[in-house]
Amino acid sequence: MKNRIKNIGFIIGLFSLLFAACEDKIDPIVEDIQFERVFSPLELTAQIRNQLTAELNWQVKDDATSYVVEISQDSLEFNSILHTVEVTPDELPVSILLEGDEQYSARVKGVSDVGVDDSKWSAIVFRTDPENIFNALEGDKLGKTEVTLSWPAGSDVTHFIISTSGADDVRRDITEAEAAAGAATITGLTFDTNYSVVMYNEPNPKQRGNIDFTTLPEGETLTPDMNLEEAINTTFATQDVFLLESGEYTAYTGKIVLNRPVKIKGLNPDDKPVVHIHFLLEDGVQDVEIADLEMAGSFTDPETSEPVILDNPFQFNTAGADFGSLRVIGCDIHDYRKALINGSSGAFTVAEVVVDNCLVTNILTDGSDGIDFRSSYLAELRLTNSTFNNMSPGRDFVRLDDSSDSFPGRVSNVLIDQCTFYGVSNTKDRIVYVRFVDNTITVTNTLFAETTAYYTNQSRTSQPECSRNNYFNAPGFYTDGYNSGGLYDLSGNYTTEDPGFVDAASGDFTVTNQNLIDFSVGDPRWRN
Repeated sequence: MKNRIKNIGFIIGLFSLLFAACEDKIDPIVEDIQFERVFSPLELTAQIRNQLTAELNWQVKDDATSYVVEISQDSLEFNSILHTVEVTPDELPVSILLEGDEQYSARVKGVSDVGVDDSKWSAIVFRTDPENIFNALEGDKLGKTEVTLSWPAGSDVTHFIISTSGADDVRRDITEAEAAAGAATITGLTFDTNYSVVMYNEPNPKQRGNIDFTTLPEGETLTPDMNLEEAINTTFATQDVFLLESGEYTAYTGKIVLNRPVKIKGLNPDDKPVVHIHFLLEDGVQDVEIADLEMAGSFTDPETSEPVILDNPFQFNTAGADFGSLRVIGCDIHDYRKALINGSSGAFTVAEVVVDNCLVTNILTDGSDGIDFRSSYLAELRLTNSTFNNMSPGRDFVRLDDSSDSFPGRVSNVLIDQCTFYGVSNTKDRIVYVRFVDNTITVTNTLFAETTAYYTNQSRTSQPECSRNNYFNAPGFYTDGYNSGGLYDLSGNYTTEDPGFVDAASGDFTVTNQNLIDFSVGDPRWRN
């Protein structure tokens, strides 16, 4: 027993000596590691803002007091430095104004004021966008055979290159007086023709502006005191193009039957003529284009002083007919009772419906869906560069139903691109309900906001092909299980950011979120 106690004491003593020895050899804790140079900036990015401004950003480290930025045009060689900027960490991101349509290199290094070496350079290559200093083309500056273009007065510009399909490019020099005034009129154009004009500055030709436009067509000019139905179908019944001067047309309100190809266009897109019309498309109409009108479905009857609200802006109406295309361009359409485009009465075919550059507000879909083709067949639907606000309450937005089963094997294609949707189908309804076989649904660069809608839960509607959309307070478009059997955005290439609308309640959907502006999401009119 005594031996056991002695052994235990020996072991305890031995461990005490060992621990004492170990304690003598423990180094002090290192609380601050000193490096000989600053860490190089990481995650360097370059974002082009407003065509010419390079916005540079990178991950900030605590060891850098400031950063030096250098810009060159020699693709990472940096033999000739164009710009040098020094910024502090709290000044990031840094913006540098450059020239348009040029490739640049940028490099960044960290600098410290505590006596260590500068960091190594981090570099990136990027290209600015082509410059465009043209002002927006005002409607009264565009005619049948001429156009007046404008830009900031006193800019360095020397000539235009004028292009149109099927003809050689034409150079037209800009006079010193025109350059000083910032305006020039180009004459000798052809009516109803698409043109592209690029403005350059010499001696080293560089684009300074680019604009596309279509000259006005030849046709019959109508004035606000005229009866529209009588002018279109009686007085000028052999004419197929009508140009409406600005003003409110009250001599006739209600339905106008169209049974021949026709184009009806406002003369001044910046001061659209106001009409209270329901266009009824019947057999023989084929191609129709309605452009640059304000179509107001709710108004006060000038004869009875009673309030009136029309059913549909556009309605197809002849069973068995084969219609061509309906193109609605640059229109402001608001306050109608039923569908935006109604094709629900009868089995007929329509080759194409296009809605482009339009504002559509308060389409109430009382007993209809937003774009409603039930027993008829629509081959192509294209909605582009447009805004749909408070449309289809309690109803589907697009309904291509094939309810009559009269068109076996037919395919319908739907494209929605660069549109803004606000409060559309906002009672947990579908944006696309398409039952024609092998349909294609493509939704790109579109902004959905403030809605409980979702894409679809119809088993015959194809999975939407989505890319670069933004869903703000619109979870049904990207949430699995939001609606039983519902299809949602599977691309992974979408955002859910707040667009920062200026005043959505008043119909001003100007976007203040710079990311959505840069990535061209939503109706382009709200990104300027």
